[in-house]
Amino acid sequence: MVTGKEINVKDFDVVVVGSGFSGAIFARELAEKHNKKVLVVEKRLHIAGNMYDEYNEHNILVQKYGPHFFNTDKAWIIEYLRQYCELVPHAVSGKSVIDGNYVQLPYNFQTIQDLYDLKAAEKLYSKLRNEFKGEERVSIFSLLSCDDEDIKSFAEDLYQKAFKPYTMKQWDLTTEQIDRSVLNRVKFALNFDKRYLNKDFQFLPKYGFTKLFENLLNHRNIEIKCNCDALNHISIQDNIALFDNEIIDCIVYTGPIDELFNREFGILPYRSLEFTFENIKTSTHVLPADFVSFPQDYSFTRKTEYRRFNYERKGQIYSTVVAEHPMEYNPDSNKGNIPYYPTIASGNLETLRKYQEKAETIKKLMLVGRLAEYKYFNMDLIIENAFNKLDIYTKKFI
Repeated sequence: MVTGKEINVKDFDVVVVGSGFSGAIFARELAEKHNKKVLVVEKRLHIAGNMYDEYNEHNILVQKYGPHFFNTDKAWIIEYLRQYCELVPHAVSGKSVIDGNYVQLPYNFQTIQDLYDLKAAEKLYSKLRNEFKGEERVSIFSLLSCDDEDIKSFAEDLYQKAFKPYTMKQWDLTTEQIDRSVLNRVKFALNFDKRYLNKDFQFLPKYGFTKLFENLLNHRNIEIKCNCDALNHISIQDNIALFDNEIIDCIVYTGPIDELFNREFGILPYRSLEFTFENIKTSTHVLPADFVSFPQDYSFTRKTEYRRFNYERKGQIYSTVVAEHPMEYNPDSNKGNIPYYPTIASGNLETLRKYQEKAETIKKLMLVGRLAEYKYFNMDLIIENAFNKLDIYTKKFI
């Protein structure tokens, strides 16, 4: 339960910093399977991290920190989540605006027809099917490095009009500077598959993510303290992590790793987002898909229409569209003060290594999640990683 009273850390075995998926899963599993008394400390006024959603004044469930969808190839992840929510099948749909026209996203064979005439499309289809026989999706780098000049020319066109400008806008880096794993998240589909990601299982929680996290954290051994910055309570003495100067079984930390150590080895950059919301009175959809990316124009990267995937309530007379504006993370600014994505680039790896080596020397501490491990996890990988880290935790601390 969420508590407003003063907390005595001596009443708990474990402190979990952060209530996103990494923290919430750790808290539930330790509380339920190991009978640990767990204090969840959340910096924000609410639980659920960046998955938090709420109904706005027009009765539309809005994900406050950008759209999230479950996509995975692993059935056990879906079965785990079904313990805490009702899941509705939903394959997220996307479009992209290139040269002022909507094209299919993920970029696929339909994208070729959207950009070229039929004869050129037919020629490219034949060459792509022959070159990448047996493959469903390939990276833009595979297309660019192809020996066939027609394929390479198409790839260069797509790269210059979509991948390159979107990357520079999203990350404020060139495509050469950013780690290739980031650019390879959404690949080119060698067919007419309209699903944004080619994952076997795609769902949304019918009643929203906040309700899911409420259920996940609803346990007699868990207490939640919101509006509390854990960094004001964590200290390290004699290589032991303390909370309010007390030694407990463990502090499970899911926040930015560099901030935990007062940026001793320098800043690890993250990208942040700001959102602008627009409410349009309409009986029809505003966008042609769940979201639309804008690689070439404007300061924002994409727009999302939330009413398109609201499943609990129907009949809204308004539709809410949100635009995402990327910017550098700055914890001391009025804007961009929430870290969303680690900026994974070669220049940051040495700094990261120093923090990781220091963390290994600290007893009673475990780092889990996208910010603490400085990895660009998708949601399904965050969940899987939490359970992998739980296995390590039980061997180390239980």
